[in-house]
Formats: sequence, C-alpha cells, structure tokens
Amino acid sequence: MSAPATNRIGHVHLRVSDLDRAITVYRDIIGFRVAQRFGKGAAFLAAGDYHHHIGLNTWESLGATPPPAGHTGLYHTAFRYPDRASLGAVIAQAQAADIPLEGAADHGVSEAVYLRDPDQNGVDLYTDKPVAAWPHDANGQLQMVNAPLVVAALAALAADLPSQN
Repeated sequence: MSAPATNRIGHVHLRVSDLDRAITVYRDIIGFRVAQRFGKGAAFLAAGDYHHHIGLNTWESLGATPPPAGHTGLYHTAFRYPDRASLGAVIAQAQAADIPLEGAADHGVSEAVYLRDPDQNGVDLYTDKPVAAWPHDANGQLQMVNAPLVVAALAALAADLPSQN
C-alpha cells in the first residue's frame, strides 16, 4: 500500500533540556505560536489555527545534554515558509538573535538555510520554488541540486513584508 498523496507530516515532538529556552527559539525566531503549555514540562506550538506542529518536552531530558555527533537520531526538522520574503524575515530574525546559520543552499526545488536550536537539533528553514521551475533530467526525473544561495539577498526581502506591529 502507498501513502495517499494528501498525507502530510502532522507534527514533530522534540525532547529539550530547557523548555522556556526552546520555546523562545521556536516562537520568537522561527515564528510559531504557543498553542498550549502542558504544565512545566511540555508545550505545543503551531502556525495558524492548527492544534500543533511542534511538541517540546523535558519529561526525560530536563537539563540533559545533546546526543553526541556521529549517532543516529533526527537529522533536522524542516519548516516551509510560503514565500522568499517570509523566509528572509526568519533569516533576519535568526541573525538578529545571533543564531548562526550552519549552511544555505539552492536545491533547485527550494531555497533553504540551516541552523541548530539550543539543544542542537537541526532546523531547516526553506521555501519551495514553483513546481514548473523544478529541474528534471532528460528522462523527466527530478534532479535536486546543492547550489550556493545568497542569504543576504533573502534576508533583505524581509523589508518587503508588512509590519507585524
């Protein structure tokens, strides 16, 4: 059986060492709202009116350290923004908060930047390109690439967004 084309990933749930610190990044930098706090040990964040896209908890990880490099686990969680200006705005917010970008790439199908949250979970922030612009080989197979991305040009687009104040 194949998954229906309408299937989507509903949410990601992360163990974190400091709930308030994690909320600050996912709310104030990445842009999700706190939909619900579950005591002192968990929070659920969302975009729009969805129940939650991100779960954060300290149930088994309060004060813990990140897993060491070279072990299995989550590589990154990817968050898609609706357009280049919205992606530029989140890049500008990360830069203003001195959160370093670990990388950036034009994948042919999308433009993406990469960073780490305070618990060293990988975070991919991206916007898709129009489907008609996606690169394909001579046989019609999708050909994603890993080309350079001019991050400063994207961050400059944030000025084109209406003020949220």
